[in-house]
Amino acid sequence: MAETNRPLAHFQADIWEERFVSSPHLHLETEQASKHQKLKEQVRELLLAGLDKPWEQLDLINSIQRLGVAYHFEDEIENLLQGIHKNLDNCLEENDNLHGISLLFRLLRQSGLTVSCDMFNKFKDESGKLKESLSEDVRGLLSLHEAACVRLHGEDILEQAFDFSTKHLKSIAEDTSSSPKLAAQASQALKYPVPKNIPRLEAKYYISVYPLLNTPVVLAFAELDFNILQKLHQNELRELARWWKDLDIPRRLPYARDRITELFFWVLAVYYEPCYTLGRKILTKVIALTSLLDDMYDAYGTIEELELLTKAIQRWDRNAMDGLNNECSKELYQILLDVYDEIGEDMAKLGKSYRLNYAVEMVVLMHIKRQARIYLTEARWFSQNYTPTLEEYLKLGIHTSTCPLLIPSSLLGMGDNISRDVFEWFLSTPKILTASSLITRLLDDIMTNEFEKKRGHVDTAVESYMKEYGATKQEAVKELYKRIESAWKDMNEGLLRPTEVPKAVLMRVLNFTRSSQFMYTDTDAYTFPDYLKDFVAALLVHQLPLH
Repeated sequence: MAETNRPLAHFQADIWEERFVSSPHLHLETEQASKHQKLKEQVRELLLAGLDKPWEQLDLINSIQRLGVAYHFEDEIENLLQGIHKNLDNCLEENDNLHGISLLFRLLRQSGLTVSCDMFNKFKDESGKLKESLSEDVRGLLSLHEAACVRLHGEDILEQAFDFSTKHLKSIAEDTSSSPKLAAQASQALKYPVPKNIPRLEAKYYISVYPLLNTPVVLAFAELDFNILQKLHQNELRELARWWKDLDIPRRLPYARDRITELFFWVLAVYYEPCYTLGRKILTKVIALTSLLDDMYDAYGTIEELELLTKAIQRWDRNAMDGLNNECSKELYQILLDVYDEIGEDMAKLGKSYRLNYAVEMVVLMHIKRQARIYLTEARWFSQNYTPTLEEYLKLGIHTSTCPLLIPSSLLGMGDNISRDVFEWFLSTPKILTASSLITRLLDDIMTNEFEKKRGHVDTAVESYMKEYGATKQEAVKELYKRIESAWKDMNEGLLRPTEVPKAVLMRVLNFTRSSQFMYTDTDAYTFPDYLKDFVAALLVHQLPLH
């Protein structure tokens, strides 16, 4: 009998092995908890002490946000920013400093408040271009670059600011001999700008450079908070790693990516705060299911096997397993149904049967069924050697990005502030969700098309664009990056007030998009986990030394 020809990817094995499975359960010492509470109150006092000094308050708010501890002071920060916003004209009259104006603009824009980019006009020369002398103000350049990253469509001065700051920061980054520290800061800003960076990684980075600045009590609080949260996250990962080991994926589904640690890192990007422990547990399981499903359609199944599996998934009935014609399909189907039931049990812990009834079905089951149908369409395209037009590809690509499944799934364990209306809002495909999906899909395609092409895979957006427009790969990638930038502007617009859903919901969309931006910066970091190793260790292995 001829051997079945499969599109195997031969994914790298799990690089963490038993590291987190065998780790001990960690406890928070009473002394640490007491010190944490004391420092927290001192930081709150600092926040409220300078109500008449808006520029100092902006710097403090920026530090607190970047150090990852703003979740403790959301009401205080909101009130301070509202006060500054109401008094905006007076604030602007007091200051013509590039750093200050840029920071003011970014913090107000990121909080969703309406603010005009006209405040940057004061930095133009007679010809309407940004003054060349601004290039000498490195701190100002860094802040200008961050402000430009939250621009909207039509904000020409910020387009100019982005190009200007990028050009000059690149020069600084390349000049490592005269000032290595400045070069490092410029490189960080270019690769991981604050508005697009994963909050937890931004906190780890900013803690490392913060001693160069000031306010030791804020640093002490941030370091202690980081370590306390890390213990919580380590305990959560320990539980999930044991759950994953019990599933026995390498034996049951040897074709699939064995990536529970990387999955949890991804989930930490979406939310890291202590109140979202259940959310992280549920979301990790949903992403795990999606990854296993993706790999079956992408890196194992024949078209005949996938047709049968898709039919079984639409039935969602254990009896449908009899119609499957290979062991891996049966194992995957069993895992899908078992873990789906587990997610229902996890949801039941919320004590809200109404959400158990509709949310898990509306969010997880409906989308998994659709995901299977869409993956099958791509598999058919590949089997027929068909290259879709870019528009045709992206119509499916919005869903193969997995954002319409995973972002609403992140809300399942979030508590009572997530109503049925929120889940229905996601079903209406809001513009901000489309933006997130587009960013994720296109970044993934740009970074993976060479790997996918070598092993045999449906054409990506890169090939679709090249064939449709007779373009080179370089031209195609350039165009796709333009579309990514445009989608980020849609994302920024979708975060502005008034919003149709709570801010906590929009933050999941933003953070999921940030995680995509990070995961596909240099490669596909989920598929090739060596790239992620140091970042995972920074968040989940190495404790911070306390000052």
